[in-house]
Amino acid sequence: MENARVVSGSFTGFTKLCKGLAVVLVAGYGVQQIFPSAISYLALIPGRTIPFAWNLVTAGYVEQSIVGLIISIIGLLFVGKLLEPIWGPREFLKFIFVVNILTSICLFITMIALYYTTREESFLYNPVSGFQGILSGFLVGIKQIMSDQELSVFFLLKIKAKWLPSLLVLISIVVSFFVEFSTYLPIVIFGTYMSWLYLRYLQRKPETGLKGDPSDEFAFATFFPEILRPIIDPVATIFGRLLCGRSDASNEPKDPLLGLTPLPGSDPVEASRRRERGARALEERLAAEKTAAAQSSDTAQLSGPENV
Repeated sequence: MENARVVSGSFTGFTKLCKGLAVVLVAGYGVQQIFPSAISYLALIPGRTIPFAWNLVTAGYVEQSIVGLIISIIGLLFVGKLLEPIWGPREFLKFIFVVNILTSICLFITMIALYYTTREESFLYNPVSGFQGILSGFLVGIKQIMSDQELSVFFLLKIKAKWLPSLLVLISIVVSFFVEFSTYLPIVIFGTYMSWLYLRYLQRKPETGLKGDPSDEFAFATFFPEILRPIIDPVATIFGRLLCGRSDASNEPKDPLLGLTPLPGSDPVEASRRRERGARALEERLAAEKTAAAQSSDTAQLSGPENV
């Protein structure tokens, strides 16, 4: 009975914003099913992106298969109701928009580079689209907020939340040997990395006015096993400097005796506090959902005999 209450509670509490975005995904799928030629204008086709630059935005919201649509909607609704209350609707929507357009730009550049390397026209004219980049970004957000919490995967395997993005990328790489490369793998990889860049360096916390999350627990090397981290750290530092003008090393507070001040958002203690507040908010929300499900079940049981 208790398990039934928890399951029923998990299918409630979806936010209005996530429901609205789910409608957008359904509409995008429906339009390109009714009007197949619409995919040429909505999906990312690198050879036609100029002058159709709007497909850098629309491509992320168009699923070309019913399976992809179902997975995207389920991921959006269930993960969204965890992240949106913590980030707030405005920041949640901003995260989706930024990750989507950065992922599309990286896809465009990659496909153009692959064309000039291989001269395969399929890289220029195959339509690429899907919500997978944002879904992988959601997993990075979960890693940031509830890193050490154990979650059930497929109701069989328990894994810490911090490994979810890495597991998704690994599975995507393995599956790519059996499925066409250009359909989803680059979207997942770029979505994961762009979301980490945004959360690491750019996301502004309204309660503190600070930017990013410089904590050691959210360093890029933490996406990899311990044995690989000494190799990954220098590479992550180079990319951080090139893309953001900052490196993980620059996040360390400077010595106040030298008259130097830390960068905004560079206090690891404050970052840990923000993570703890987010984890507490998540736990309180899950507990409230269980309580609401239990109360609704008790109410139904009490009113049942009266109705009879």
